[in-house]
Amino acid sequence: MIQFSVSHQDAACQARTGRLATSHGTVDTPVFMPVGTLGPVKGITPDELHSCGFGLMLSNSYHLYLRPGHQLIAELGGLHRFTGWSGAILTDSGGFQIVSLSDLRHITDEGVTFKSHLDGSMHELTPERCMEIQMALGSDIMMVLDECPTHPCTTEQARDAVRRSTQWARLCKQAAQGSGQALFGIVQGGLDADLRRMAAHDLVEMGFDGYALGGLSLGEDKLAMMAMIETTIPELPEDHPRYLMGVGLPEDLVEGVVRGIDMFDCVIPSRHGRTGWLFTSTGRVMIKNAQYARDESPIDHQCTCPVCERYSRAYLRHLFVSNEMLGVRLNTIHNLWYYHQLMKQLHEAIQEDRLLAYREQFYATREISPRSAAYVEKVGAGLTGQNGNSRKEQAL
Repeated sequence: MIQFSVSHQDAACQARTGRLATSHGTVDTPVFMPVGTLGPVKGITPDELHSCGFGLMLSNSYHLYLRPGHQLIAELGGLHRFTGWSGAILTDSGGFQIVSLSDLRHITDEGVTFKSHLDGSMHELTPERCMEIQMALGSDIMMVLDECPTHPCTTEQARDAVRRSTQWARLCKQAAQGSGQALFGIVQGGLDADLRRMAAHDLVEMGFDGYALGGLSLGEDKLAMMAMIETTIPELPEDHPRYLMGVGLPEDLVEGVVRGIDMFDCVIPSRHGRTGWLFTSTGRVMIKNAQYARDESPIDHQCTCPVCERYSRAYLRHLFVSNEMLGVRLNTIHNLWYYHQLMKQLHEAIQEDRLLAYREQFYATREISPRSAAYVEKVGAGLTGQNGNSRKEQAL
């Protein structure tokens, strides 16, 4: 199981620091979890992931169920032993991956029937089966099976997904009893505030070890995503961890933390590393660009990662355009290091009651990604009030 405690809440917003203790180590919150879809974070060894500062990662039960199989992993000692990762592991239920299969699946109140994207074989995932898979993997934190409606969706579709997800959550909790693993509920509801509140209320009434916000960062406007966070957080118990699933870019993490989120996961740092998008204290560096061909400077002068301490932008560009495997690995290590340092800085700012000042400086010193530029312009920097809503947002 897990133990969670809040150590400090920022005096000016909903952000808080805490500690999440698992049988495979304790991590400070807010925390970002790198995603190891098939077990490992792509191209990175467990020791390298640990050296970047991480003690908690996410693995995908859908993919591990299909290959190599949860029973095989159980026979080989569980996911920790199988992957060589000694830190904590959160496994997601696979619900999002299955729902995203679109024409390859069929959803009923009993569960999901889906066709494997690997070989076309048919499978059925019920709440009980979902728990069986995650218990076999032996993760520290399991997620309930939920239905994640696509964006956009109608109110009726969102309501049906909430009803089904609540029903499945109850069955998952029953099936997971005695496993010794923590279980998180997932709040769905699309962009409907009433549905979000209802879903949260029902899950809290059941009682879970933590609560996640699902079905966000699917293409909706970022102001809408933040509004759903602000709607849901007050409905969740303060002494339990709050997890925003599948998020996101650095500015998303900052805004989520301001609003009281404790846990995040996303493929962005590793996936963007593989495409040459590097995160820095002043914005992004697209390392494939010709302007870096003779640039002897590190990726980021403020970064102390082993990549920035040793290699130039020119060398990293050479590796990337030459399709050298080393280039992708170094890019990923740097991005992961950046993400961990960002969470560490957020933690320190909260502890010192200066998160809003940090947030203002964060936006003032960097070029924001095009996807978030309009959102940041609307929200503004350093204007969040006691309830987590900025004065600009209240006026929108």
